[in-house]
Amino acid sequence: QDSTFKRFVEVGRVVLLKSGPSAGKIAVIAEIIDHNRAIIDGPTTGVPRQSFPYRHLTLTPIALTKLPRGAGSGVIRKQAEKEGLVAKWESSSWAKKRAAMEKRRSLNDFERFSVMVAKKQRRDVVRKALAKAA
Repeated sequence: QDSTFKRFVEVGRVVLLKSGPSAGKIAVIAEIIDHNRAIIDGPTTGVPRQSFPYRHLTLTPIALTKLPRGAGSGVIRKQAEKEGLVAKWESSSWAKKRAAMEKRRSLNDFERFSVMVAKKQRRDVVRKALAKAA
C-alpha cells in the first residue's frame, strides 16, 4: 500500500535551509549521518558542504535521482545542472510565494502606498465591470 508520506530524508533530497547564514537557500542531502543530522551541499546555490541538523531543514518535493551516497560537490553540481535543479525550484509555487513575500518585506513606505493605490484602482475597475455585467 502507498504511504501517506511523500518526502523522505534520503540522499539526493533537496532541502530548504531554515536557519544559519544560508537560511532561505536550497541544498542537497549528500550523506545521512544519523537520525539527527545529514551532510548537505549546495554547489549551485552557494551553500558550503556541512553537517546540518534535520530540525533546521525543510524537505522539498524535489530530489536528485541516482545520486550516490557521500557524493562530492563536483558530482552534485553536475547532477544538479543536468536535472535543472535551480530552475525546477524557482518555477515551483513554494519558491514563488517566498520570493513574493521577500519582495513585499523589502518595500519602503512609498512603494507600499503605491501598491495600495494600485489595488484600489483594480478593485474599482472590477467593481464597475461587475456592475455593468449585472
